[in-house]
Formats: sequence, C-alpha cells, structure tokens
Amino acid sequence: MTEQQRIAQLRKELHEHNYKYYVLNQPTISDQDFDFMMHELQDLEARHPELADPNSPTQRVGSDLNQEFQQVEHRYPMLSLANTYSEQEVAEWFASVQRGLGGEPFEVCCELKYDGLSISLTYENGRLVRGVTRGDGVRGDDVTGNVKTIRAIPLVLPGWEEQRGGLDLFSDVPPIPRTFEIRGEVLMPWSVFQRLNAEREAAGEQLFANPRNAASGTLKSQKSDLVASRQLDAYLYYLLGESLPCDGHFENLEAARKWGFKVSEGMKKVHTIGEVLDFIAYWDTERRNLPVATDGIVLKVNSLRQQRALGFTAKSPRWAIAYKYKAERVTTRLLDVTYQVGRTGAITPVANMEPVQLAGTTVRRATLNNEDFIRAFDLHIGDYVFVEKGGEIIPKIVGVDTARRPEDAQPVRFANVCPECGTPLVRYEGEAAHYCPNDVGCPPQIKGRIEHYIARKAMNIDSLGPETVDDYYQRGLIRNIADLYLIRVEDINGDGSRQKSAMKIVKSIADSVNVPFERVVFALGIRFVGETSAKLLARHFKNIDALASATAEQLTQVEGIGDVIAASVIGYFSNPVNQEIVERLRSYGVCMSLSEEQLQSASDVLSGKSIVISGVFVHHSRDEYKALIERHGGKNVGSISGKTSFILAGDNMGPSKLQKAEKLGIPIVNEEDFLKMIE
Repeated sequence: MTEQQRIAQLRKELHEHNYKYYVLNQPTISDQDFDFMMHELQDLEARHPELADPNSPTQRVGSDLNQEFQQVEHRYPMLSLANTYSEQEVAEWFASVQRGLGGEPFEVCCELKYDGLSISLTYENGRLVRGVTRGDGVRGDDVTGNVKTIRAIPLVLPGWEEQRGGLDLFSDVPPIPRTFEIRGEVLMPWSVFQRLNAEREAAGEQLFANPRNAASGTLKSQKSDLVASRQLDAYLYYLLGESLPCDGHFENLEAARKWGFKVSEGMKKVHTIGEVLDFIAYWDTERRNLPVATDGIVLKVNSLRQQRALGFTAKSPRWAIAYKYKAERVTTRLLDVTYQVGRTGAITPVANMEPVQLAGTTVRRATLNNEDFIRAFDLHIGDYVFVEKGGEIIPKIVGVDTARRPEDAQPVRFANVCPECGTPLVRYEGEAAHYCPNDVGCPPQIKGRIEHYIARKAMNIDSLGPETVDDYYQRGLIRNIADLYLIRVEDINGDGSRQKSAMKIVKSIADSVNVPFERVVFALGIRFVGETSAKLLARHFKNIDALASATAEQLTQVEGIGDVIAASVIGYFSNPVNQEIVERLRSYGVCMSLSEEQLQSASDVLSGKSIVISGVFVHHSRDEYKALIERHGGKNVGSISGKTSFILAGDNMGPSKLQKAEKLGIPIVNEEDFLKMIE
C-alpha cells in the first residue's frame, strides 16, 4: 500500500469512528487506538502537503490564528418561528392549519426545541463545504472552520462514495443529494458547561450564564482551537434542497440520520391536538434528563407540500410554531452580599440567600455581575428577591418584591476596598467591573498571574495546574512567577513517593526558558496585553529593555496598541516589584529578546496587510509562510473579506476562494513573487 493509499484509508476509517463515537455513541475502538491512527495520519499528511484536504479528520483540532468571519447570504432565509407559552395558542395554531389546508388530513412532527445557536450546513458531493450562523435570517457569519471542530458534524458523509460507485442499490440508505442544506443547533453539553464554569470560577473569571451563551460565544470565537477544546455538540433538525428523499419532514430527517447526521431520538409524528399536548407534557419533565439544554417544543406540519401550501407570514412560517416552557421562579430572602476577586483583579459581587429549591437543586447563591446591576434593582439586605433558572444552570435574580421590604432594610453598598488585601478599588473608564489595582500583592491575583504564566499559550509549563500552584503558594514555595525557577525536586517530592512527577515539574520549568520572546511578553501577565498585542510589542521593540523604557508616545505608535494598553505597560514596568521579577527571570535564562534569526530577517514590509494563505506550496510549508508573514509585520487571516490585502496562493487553490477573490478584487500573489516581496 502506498502512503497516498494509506492516507485515504486512514481518513475514511477515522471519519467512520468519529461517527460511531459522537453520533451513534457506539465506539468500536479504544481512544488510544483512535489516537494512534490520528497521529499516523498527521505524520503522513505532513510528508505529503500536496494531498492536503480541508475535510481531513486532522482538521478537527482547529487553528489558533485569528479569523475574520465573512457574511454569507442564505440560499433559503432562516426565519424565526412564532412562539408561545400557552397551550391554548398551540390549539389555535393547530386549528388554523386545519383551516389553511381546507380540512385535508395532516400530520404534525413534534420535536424538542434545543437551546443553542442555529447553524446552516451545506454539503456538496458528500462533503461539508460551508457552515453559517443564522445572523439576521438573510445573512450569517461563515464559521466553517469552527464548525469542522465539532465531532458530531460529519465532514464527509460515509455513504457518498459507495453511492457514487453504484453500491447504494444494496443498501437501505436513501440516495444522498449532490447538493443540500441541513440546519440544526450547536450546543454545549451540560457536563462540558459545568466543567468550563468550574474552571472559570477557579480562575476568578465571570461565569457563563447558561450553555446557550457558552455555545454561542464559543462558536463565534476567533480561534478554532479554542472551539475544539470546548467539545461542542450539534443536533440537526431540518433538511432543504431540490432532490430530497421524501415529501415528509420526519422521513427526511430519518434519511439524514442514515447518512451520518446526529438527529434527535425525541421526534414523533402525531395526528391530533391531544397527542400534541401529551408530547408537550411528557417532555416538560423528561427533558431534564437530557445531556443538553432544551427550552421547549417545536411543532411542524410534516408534509413539505402542505408546508408550501400554508406559506409564510412576513416573519415566520404558518406551518410551524414553538411552544416554550415557562422558566421556574421562586422567592427567597437576600441575606448579604460578598465579593470575589478574579485573576485579573475584577471584583464579582455574589448574593447569599436563604436556601430555596429551584429546578431540582438547592440554590443559595447568585452572581450580581457588577455595581450597575445592583443599582438597577435597588437591592437592599433583607429583600425578598425573585430567582429564576429555567434553561439556565446558574441562578439569577430577576426582580425584587419591594412590597415585602423590611422597614429597616439597608441598601447594598458596593465594596470600596478589595476583600482580600484591603486595597481601594478602581473602575476603569468604559469598564463595568471594579478592579483591585494591587496586582503584585493581592493573593488571588498573584496566584492567577502564576497560572497565566504557566499556561500552554504562555510558557507552557504543562506539569503544573491551578491546584498545584495554590498548594505551592500556601506552602510559601512561590510568591511570584520568578520563584518557579527556584523550585527543587526535594522541595516538592514530599515523602519521597513523588520523585518522578517532581522531576517532570522541575524539568518542565527549566525547559520554559526556551520559549520565544513574544510569548514571554504575553506570559508576564501585563493587564490588557493579550497574545496579539504581545506579539506586536515584542516585534516592534525587539527586547525587554526597549519595551520597559518605552514612552506612551512610542507605544501608541505600534499599530494595534492604544492608550489603555500603553498606560498598562508603563504602569507594569514602573513598579519596582515587577522590575525585580523581570531581572530575576533574565538571570534564570528566560528569553528577553527576539532571536538572532528573527532580528536578521524581520522587516515591516507587510505592515498593515491582512493575508490569506491558500493552496499547496513548493519552497516552504504553510506554517512557515505564516511565520514569515508575521515576521515581516503582516497578519494572517483565515478567510477572505473586503479587508484582505492579498492571497498568497500555491497550487490547487480552492475554486470558491478564487471566485470570491475575483468578486472582491483581491490580488493573487504566487509563491515566487511573495518571496521577492519580503527579500
């Protein structure tokens, strides 16, 4: 078997295993065997860049490059559904369908209403070509790169090749149309949501209110590797196209299930309003046992012919309606308000309440977001507050019963000093939150900065974690990031039974001195300096001394650096504590300047240019070209837009990208011309 044949075989098998694991929930190989196959495919693809395939299983991990989402017009408008909280209105809708069809018998497909982000997926020749959000219903964001990281969404339909080869005659799988669209909901499972919020709470970050917000924020992330790490799920519920298998909506979804799509098991066809109401009543309780969030039921006339006959209003189809379950609400008393300090120094107020049962759990606390939130409700200690959960897992205060307010109740006054270190709080212009400015002496911030320093995208000291950092801090082993380099094996080996793990930690810390300067700047944890701004600063100033002595004027001359970041950088390096930490890091060998190679080859010839890479190259790999673009002041972007400066194009550039470039008048630059450009 040639390596080319092995690549094709591995891709086919890995697609099948993804389907069995994430859609059918019936894995047939171990995780370890799956990983071995994936690694083998990655190695083979690295040796054969000419065989690059955007739908390869290896593309599931996503990219950490920023994307600029393009707006794409929907072929079929994504209209919203009329919705109701009333069973009476459901019955009225059912009667209106009867009238609209002139008494003709009809079926209703009852489905669960998933609480996530609507997505439209387009397939051509059995392959995913585009994923677009709902947007305004007419146009949405092209999030194809992020969608590809969702394991429940097939990149290649398992039966397409067999069908193309004429083997579908021997299968019960309905013919797959050459082109079709399927719509559904992108969701974050409860288990992932709970873990994510636990991590955010430990880091002192604001919690997501519910899985819907978390899923939406994740899918709209500018970095698809983050999307991949969040383990989103998807259920598909509507098929559109010119050559669908059946007239029945229910039957088309059953066909889609056989094609490899994850379709809800909770669908049911009914004929009477009584059956509809029974379905609503059953899932009002049973939906709480599902692994993902739902907030109601969707009812659709099953026949596509009858759907066309019923037509649309200006905003929604007449042949469908959504019934939404009412959010649970309880009343309890506000006992007091406490304050938490996050890693960045942000202060989060927390309502402590008399315990109350809500949606099957005992609720004692609710976040109050910020001072503006407290003032909006005019909260007083002793107030009886209305608390809701509904489809949310985090309780929230939604109102106050002022009629029951005690006469001696005192209004909640937002804290004016840090609850951890007593430093007066500040509120920066344009910020809703208050902050503790004592970033070098406030314990939660100290530990947060150490956790930030060791993170994968910073110094990548992967043997440590938040719990270990807290343990070392409590034991007095570390008080700042420089102290990490003083840790010895005997300090953390305890009773001697953890020799191997202790040696691994010490080695990982020692290896971090090889991390390049751009990531060191990011790792320092200067407020408001993220990954991108750290790269900009590192490449402009080239070493830590030049950066540390830069004036506000010099800093704001760097494209992408504004007054807020400039003031934060100056404040960081003017603090004697930080000055000492930087000098200690330098003495331990941490990289404090660009490498000789970077200094020799760097230029600003591509400054201000946004560049898309497409195709297969001869002289350098795609990753090498991305590095060259950044080294010469340019910006890598993942998709073509009106802001794109040019496309660096190799062989086999995608036809859709070429067409879009021509439409927008974006220049195409080949490999040789690009290398001349940066010489």
